[in-house]
Amino acid sequence: MPESSNAWIEGFKSDVYSQCGEDGVIGKILEILPRKDRWCVEFGAWDGRHLSNTRNLIENHGYSAVLIEGSKEKFQDLKRNYSKFPNVTALNRFVGFREGDNLDDILKETSIPVDFDFLSIDIDGNDYHVWKAISLYAPKMVCIEFNPTIPTEVRFVQPSDPSVSQGASLSALAELGKSKGYELVSVLPINAFFVRKEFFPLFRIDGNRPELLRKNLENITYLFFGYDGTVFLRGNPKSPWHDMELLESKVQILPKFLRIYPDNYGIVKNFLYRRIRRFRKWIR
Repeated sequence: MPESSNAWIEGFKSDVYSQCGEDGVIGKILEILPRKDRWCVEFGAWDGRHLSNTRNLIENHGYSAVLIEGSKEKFQDLKRNYSKFPNVTALNRFVGFREGDNLDDILKETSIPVDFDFLSIDIDGNDYHVWKAISLYAPKMVCIEFNPTIPTEVRFVQPSDPSVSQGASLSALAELGKSKGYELVSVLPINAFFVRKEFFPLFRIDGNRPELLRKNLENITYLFFGYDGTVFLRGNPKSPWHDMELLESKVQILPKFLRIYPDNYGIVKNFLYRRIRRFRKWIR
C-alpha cells in the first residue's frame, strides 16, 4: 500500500463548528466504528460552539454529551448555548490527572456509558497527563490536541503541572495511545485521532506511524547547527499562540568571529573559544 494512502481519512475533513476539518474526520471514523451509543465528551468545551469538536454531533446527529468547562464565565455561555438540549450535561469543572479531579471521577457522576463513542481532549497543556489518568472509561475514539510546532519524531511531554501550558508531541501521544490500547488513525494540523485497537483493522491502514499520517508540517519549527557552529532556523519561525517571531540572529551561541570549524581555530581564537565555553558553563 502506498504510504500516502495510509492517511486516507484526512480526505474527509470538513468543518461545521470545528477548526481544521475535525467534523468531517469524526463523522467518517464514527461511520466505520460498530456498536455506537451516541454519547460524546468534550473538555475544555469553551462555550460549546466555538471550534467545538462535538457541537455538530449534538446538533445534527442526535448525540448526548457531557461537556466540561473550567472557566466560570465560559461555562455560563456553555449553559446558554445548550439550554434547549436536554441530552447535554454541562459541568463547570477542571479536568485533572489526580484522584478526585480526573475524568473517571467526574464522569462517574453522570449516566454516560463506560465505552462511549467519542472523547475530545483540548486543554492546551496537560492533555497527555489527563488522558494517561483515565482508566475506567474506554471511549471508542479519542481526539487529542498535540503541540504542532514539535517535529513529528521528537518525543516531548510537559511536566504534570496544572500551571504549565506546553503540551505534548504527536509521537509521545502515539506512544501513550499504544500503552492504553489505542491506535492512531488520522492526524490533522493540531489534533490526533485514535481508536481502540480492536477496531483498528476496520480502517485498513497498512502503516500508522505518526510520520505516515501527519501530512501538514507548516507549524513545525526546526533548529540545527552548521559545522561552524552557526544555528539555523527553518520552518515556522513564529509562536502560533503569541504571534512573536523567533529570529535566527537571536539564537546564536557563538559570536560571529568564532563561527569556524573548530579544527581551524588559531591560537587566539582557540583561547577565546575556551574562555567562552567556560563562562557559559559557569552561568548555567
